Amino acid sequence: MSERRYRVLVVSSHPIQYAAPVFREMAAHPKMEVLVAYCSMQGVARTMDPDFGVEVVWDVPLLDGYPWIHVQNRSLRPGLGRFFGLVNPGLWKMIRKGAFDAIVLLTGYVYASFWIALAAAKSRKVPVLFGTDAHEITSRDGKAWKTSIKKWLWPHLFNLADVVLVASTGGVNLMRSLGIPKERVVLTSNVVDNNWWLDHSARVNRAVVRAAWGVPQDAPVVLFCGKLQPWKRPQDLLHAFARAGVERSYLIFAGDGPLRPILEAEAVSLGVSDRVRFLGFINQLRLPDAYSSSSILVLPSQYEAFGLVVNEAMLCGCPAIVSDHVGAKFDLVGEGETGFVFPVGDIAALAAILREMLPARKRLIQMSNAARERMRPWSPPKNVEGIVEAVERALRCRKNSRGGNAF
Repeated sequence: MSERRYRVLVVSSHPIQYAAPVFREMAAHPKMEVLVAYCSMQGVARTMDPDFGVEVVWDVPLLDGYPWIHVQNRSLRPGLGRFFGLVNPGLWKMIRKGAFDAIVLLTGYVYASFWIALAAAKSRKVPVLFGTDAHEITSRDGKAWKTSIKKWLWPHLFNLADVVLVASTGGVNLMRSLGIPKERVVLTSNVVDNNWWLDHSARVNRAVVRAAWGVPQDAPVVLFCGKLQPWKRPQDLLHAFARAGVERSYLIFAGDGPLRPILEAEAVSLGVSDRVRFLGFINQLRLPDAYSSSSILVLPSQYEAFGLVVNEAMLCGCPAIVSDHVGAKFDLVGEGETGFVFPVGDIAALAAILREMLPARKRLIQMSNAARERMRPWSPPKNVEGIVEAVERALRCRKNSRGGNAF
């Protein structure tokens, strides 16, 4: 007799390069029959990314290897970033008629479609799983009134889920602090396609890449990879790099955004412009070049739910220095082993780490190897095993509640 397969509908705002490997793993899992419902197709077609400030279409396949459907968006002003930007009434019929065992909501409560899907699932008494990568309750812009609303809203919101899927142990702690029982919280490690990154990083010709950057082959290189936006705090890194004063070291900015002209001007005023490079937006296929040709990644964000660039960098053998507001610190960044954690905004602390590490070539090589090794179990199969566990917990909870039992 064949093992039962759970019919799972995943509702996602739009195709995301990081999610596709997990969906493929879900589709291949012997216990799952998955369908992904997209509320928007942004990312597949060329679209202006307001954070990068450039038009973006991802150069890796986002829709291959798993079943998916595009649910028509009826919004009068369609787009991401607005509550009524995603209004997909077709989700109601799909969930009501679909005979699914569980619904996984990845759209986030900030969209109308989340509530449509949630209402449909509740009306059919289908278990609902919420996915979140949050590890703290503060808002990205740091506004106190938003934090106050979250403190009131989130305990009610996450209690609507049968099980909450979190991306880090920091997320587990956050859900417990909100009063969510531990039985209803499952860690589904936030991952990228490990095999893809390992394969592509092995092909990188570091000498060619560095020659294109105008950087000496033996120079220590610090990498920032992301949007040049205020909450990413790239200026902190620039000032720390200048303060560290490590001879023959270089700083690479891979990314674009509104802070770029400010950073370029400040590099001149700080007297380090000859050792700072701005690469602009880099698409997925070229990112292994950047990570594999750098000595260490720095992610100084004041808000970073997880920071999947840490996964990517470490798979390419690039250890990471992150602020204490980066979610990856909980599970991936081992102090002095795979990277370092510093207090957000503390330029002196970051400069001290750079001053210590950039000349330490042998130690950087040791950390590079340790970073790759740490990523071995933190992979799509581990993520999907967590989802399977969460579905089984949700179904068991529903069954026991009908029988008057607890977990």
